[in-house]
Amino acid sequence: MLIKTIPSFNKKKIFNDPIYGFITIPYEIVFDLIEHPYFQRLSRIRQLGMSYLVYPGALHTRFHHALGAMHLMGRAIEVIRSKGIKITEEEAKGVTIAILLHDIGHGPFSHALENSIVHGITHEDISSLLMNNLNTQFKGELSIAIKIFKDQYPKRFLHQLVSGQLDMDRLDYLSRDSFFTGVSEGIVGYDRIIKMLNVVDDRLVIEEKAIYSIESFLISRRLMYWQVYLHKTVLAAENLMINILKRAKELSAKGEDLFATPSFAEFLKNNHTSSSFKNATIIKKFTALDDVDIMASVKVWVHHPDFILSRLASMMINRRLYKITLSNTPFTKNELKAQLNIYRKQYGLSEKEASYLAFTGSISNKVYNLDSDKIYILQKGGKLIDFAKATDQLNIQVLKKEIIKHFLCYTFEG
Repeated sequence: MLIKTIPSFNKKKIFNDPIYGFITIPYEIVFDLIEHPYFQRLSRIRQLGMSYLVYPGALHTRFHHALGAMHLMGRAIEVIRSKGIKITEEEAKGVTIAILLHDIGHGPFSHALENSIVHGITHEDISSLLMNNLNTQFKGELSIAIKIFKDQYPKRFLHQLVSGQLDMDRLDYLSRDSFFTGVSEGIVGYDRIIKMLNVVDDRLVIEEKAIYSIESFLISRRLMYWQVYLHKTVLAAENLMINILKRAKELSAKGEDLFATPSFAEFLKNNHTSSSFKNATIIKKFTALDDVDIMASVKVWVHHPDFILSRLASMMINRRLYKITLSNTPFTKNELKAQLNIYRKQYGLSEKEASYLAFTGSISNKVYNLDSDKIYILQKGGKLIDFAKATDQLNIQVLKKEIIKHFLCYTFEG
């Protein structure tokens, strides 16, 4: 079979992005990576999972986000170089590839999948595995990118651009998620922040003139967590998906023959852990999974004879989500037991079965961690100072404090 190669002059493509306008592909290998099936899969995985059930416009994908983060990385490299910091062309290419592929290991409804279908391995672990796989396919061209991604490269500030308090990942997803959800409180001054980036003693820092932009950035991040990422209805939807997958997995373990696409069936019928991903067949099946596999199965499960699975699937398809109550203190065992007893009597369920219909949990949000990865402000005299000590307008105590909220989820009784 003759494979037609794409001439290099055709690899300098331009994307029209709703956030930044035109995005240019900076390197030929970046074009080849975008064209790879591993990356193309991201166009079939929504960035915000179940959030579209609350914010109907939140249908953007991880593909969009990866390209946006890559674009911001290009801007950051240009700014840092202009301030006399040496970044070689190979390093620039490496950090660009690292940010492009930072989310390549995400599965469909990623956090729900990690809590129910696969165990002992995170999307970051899978991203690392896939990057190693791609490095073999591309004959070592991703070696520097992988070292930067794993924080094993000598210039550590490059890793901070990929994963840190002021990384290009956060700057893009806050801007993009704000745009597509319509939550204006999440708007971030990414351009100003990038222009004020600098490097001192191999550490990514921010110049003093941008201190108010950083304050605004942290506040925006905090608001986006409570209004979007940890919105109570989004929590209800995500926990519903988790329980659907758990119930399907439980039935499959008992020998039930559930409808599932071939790739999904592999993970439904088998208990895969981190060691499983050393197998090339498992990697291949995982990289075939996307949102369509999961939702197609859930649609069919609406008609499954198992009461729990059928009910949960129907709730998802018809958007009859869990009711959810939030509290600053944990719910008592008696409060949960009272709810469980309602379902046990009404439907003749065991306590374990009833726990799919009512359960408790907690969520937490900590915007700025003073114990690790601090943001440092570069003052005019060249002195570095922790952002928490430099700011005068913001009560940093609010942002450094971990806020914990407890929730009780339960279904409609009818």
